[in-house]
Amino acid sequence: MAKQEAPLYQLKDYLPEGSFDEVSQYLLQYKVQLTITRERKSVLGDYRNSLANKNHRISVNGNLNKYSFLITLLHELAHLFTYEQFGHRVSAHGQEWKNEFSKILAQFLLKKIFPSDIQKALYKTLQNPAATSCADTYLLRVLHQYDKKVEGILLIEALPIGTVFKIKGGREFKIAEKVRKRFKCVEIATGKVYLFSPVYEVQVAI
Repeated sequence: MAKQEAPLYQLKDYLPEGSFDEVSQYLLQYKVQLTITRERKSVLGDYRNSLANKNHRISVNGNLNKYSFLITLLHELAHLFTYEQFGHRVSAHGQEWKNEFSKILAQFLLKKIFPSDIQKALYKTLQNPAATSCADTYLLRVLHQYDKKVEGILLIEALPIGTVFKIKGGREFKIAEKVRKRFKCVEIATGKVYLFSPVYEVQVAI
């Protein structure tokens, strides 16, 4: 099953210590239907506004480490707060959303929930929040240090030019060169060129 609705008490298993009480208050106050999903490569979380007889809906990837899970959940709650104030009259990741995300993030930073390196990265994020956590390379690099380590899985930026690697699904690529902030990689089977984020997780091909 791709999704499962999370009983509120189970959230403690996904959140860092000291964050559950405040998070649960928001979920109860706004009657949020929270679901925990399997890993989604292109998105870490998702928000859907309330409709007719449906509550606000938020989904978060269940494979995230506790700090990533909390940050993603706050990102989606900021969408909810923005919708409550402006409906569909503003852009999804416009200044209104940035203001709401910055406010709720600042609240949790004051609680000293995060390790110092994540705290530092989040203070930088406060200056101009990215539309998706996947796009905040600096923050992702720091959060990666707290992921459960899987043997053979590395970030592309840790591999030398010329390395052949595999992604989920088995497709193989060769790192050709670094282009600005990304890596140009050639798919072995087709010769097509793709750009990868430096913090994309891959497996070195043997």
